Amino acid sequence: MPSTTCIPPNESAYGPLAGIRVIDLTSVGMGPYATQILGDMGAEIIKIEAPAGDVFRHAEPARNPGMGTIFLNLNRNKKSITLNLKQPEDMKTLRDLIETADVFVSNIRPAALRKLGLGYEALSSINARLIYCMAVGFGQDGPYAPYPAFDDIIQAMSGIASLQGANRDAPAYVNTIMADKVAGLTLAYAIPMALYEREKSGKGQSLEIPMFETLVSFALIEHMGGKSFEPSLGGMGYGRVLSPHRKPYRTKDGFVSLLPYTDAQWMRFFTVSGHSELVDDPRFNSPRARSQNIDTLYSLLEGIVGTRTTDEWLTLLKPQDIPIASTLELEDLLTDRHLTETGFFVEAHHETEGDIRMMGIPVKFSRTPGKIARLPPRQDADREEILKMRKASSESAA
Repeated sequence: MPSTTCIPPNESAYGPLAGIRVIDLTSVGMGPYATQILGDMGAEIIKIEAPAGDVFRHAEPARNPGMGTIFLNLNRNKKSITLNLKQPEDMKTLRDLIETADVFVSNIRPAALRKLGLGYEALSSINARLIYCMAVGFGQDGPYAPYPAFDDIIQAMSGIASLQGANRDAPAYVNTIMADKVAGLTLAYAIPMALYEREKSGKGQSLEIPMFETLVSFALIEHMGGKSFEPSLGGMGYGRVLSPHRKPYRTKDGFVSLLPYTDAQWMRFFTVSGHSELVDDPRFNSPRARSQNIDTLYSLLEGIVGTRTTDEWLTLLKPQDIPIASTLELEDLLTDRHLTETGFFVEAHHETEGDIRMMGIPVKFSRTPGKIARLPPRQDADREEILKMRKASSESAA
């Protein structure tokens, strides 16, 4: 793969979070995803790793040990230092860094953090402005608090696996680490909120972001159904989404995603597809009627789509402003016209990993844009720089 962009370490301030220092004591998915987002937006992220390293360093494929692809996609714009928190000197280094930080994030279980002397009370006593973030599996005031939690576990417990398997013979996981990423996004938006509040109060605070509660909230937005009311108006689950006929539809030569949604879109679709008799069909001529007959409607849609090729449907429906798209494979994304023209994928030369490809930053700020200033670090790559930073901070305080 040719390298089209070379991104050396760039310490100049950038982005809306410039000047914010984050001590990142997280690994795997949820925490690193959140802190990468903060780093993309200009925060200084100091990634603290145990001697064994972040688990995702070891996920294949990889060109070199400790630099697996998932790690590369979760840990740019960070500085890495390895600390063994069982060693007093390393613990002192961490506490010295926390004393200079704006944010501390950890996915170590709270009881273990307190045992290490890293609970909120201990750290707020040395840094009263600290935003202290606990990325946990379960809310700490509930009976599940001590249980371990990973993406698969949370997908199962939150109802996501049940929803994914609704039209199969068994529950199924979504084929992405949804729990980690949704909880990571929640963590990423909670931290700037706390920083904004600190600007008004001058005080830090403790945040708790539980994966389980976050995913239950995420899942039930449309699926609370009749249980939104007391007494209940019916069961749970959003019929349109759970219809067995809601899926990419097979054309003569492939698949399309097709979703007429408004009254006007449905009427135009019935007309241009050659089924104008459905325009006045009382089962389909209003949003409520379509909702009540959604399985029948989607079954008809599936049959209609099978009568033309993918290109024929795209040519027919796009000019009618009816939502339709080809169903892409993962590799199709790398050459997608829109992603190419917007420069979404970024190619860079990593000093040890060679040419790599990354997703760009999807959020655009007109005045304070984020950027990829540092490529994902080798473990402990920034030790000297970070230790000098600690020394400089200590000397300044003295």
